[in-house]
Amino acid sequence: MKLDGVMIWVPDVPATVAFYQAAFGLELQLMDDTKQYAQLGTGQTTLAFADEAAAASTGVSVRPHRPTVEAAAVQLAFVADDVRAAYQRAVDAGAVAEVPLVEKPWGQTLGYLRDNNGFLIEVSSPAAW
Repeated sequence: MKLDGVMIWVPDVPATVAFYQAAFGLELQLMDDTKQYAQLGTGQTTLAFADEAAAASTGVSVRPHRPTVEAAAVQLAFVADDVRAAYQRAVDAGAVAEVPLVEKPWGQTLGYLRDNNGFLIEVSSPAAW
């Protein structure tokens, strides 16, 4: 078994894709003709976005992410060699700084952001272990 990817239900797939391209430099792999589903490359896994309105058609019910409410108990984690530049790039692209960058006792620097939908994202330097 291996993790193939992560999908986040969002209200506006094209706007979310544009945010992740600007904030993290991710490349679009696929967007369907209806613009209700897209995939971005992240290395070994795929980060996908699907329109919240389509959730019911799959038989699932989802609680939407929103910038004005507490973040859900899940996060994406991105690793960057230059974590300070990566964090600032995301903020410049519209991410909201949730927790500023801090160096942890184990030598890793990390901070938390919220994306344009309110989804929680960790940005960190490579793990020191």
